[in-house]
Amino acid sequence: MATSKVTYTGDLRTTSIHLKSGNEIITDAPTDNQGKGEAFSPTDLLATSLGNCMLTIVGIAARSHGFNIDGATAEITKVMAENPRRVGEIHVNLQFPANNYTDKEKAIIEKSAKTCPVAYSLHPDIKKEITFSY
Repeated sequence: MATSKVTYTGDLRTTSIHLKSGNEIITDAPTDNQGKGEAFSPTDLLATSLGNCMLTIVGIAARSHGFNIDGATAEITKVMAENPRRVGEIHVNLQFPANNYTDKEKAIIEKSAKTCPVAYSLHPDIKKEITFSY
């Protein structure tokens, strides 16, 4: 069964429907590539997916090891490259709530984040700069 359906709605905009839930995402071309920049661009979603995946996998690991990361955030910066136009770098700043994490918990967090499926799926030429703030 398909995961999603994407429809081009015109004026450099798409609408994506997650078929199982019906949730919707709109994308626009970015302003530096003829778009309005009124929504995530496809490359924004690519970069943002790394942060989403990292927090999800860390959440699974935290649950399995009996600690909590509720309220953790990921701030994403996407850096484009040229010739060809592509995502060249993704900077992820993971911030965890004040929780006095042990050294073992920090090691679990950092290993889990760096080994999420999206991180493994990105081309190795995409530079990934990951920082952890506790």
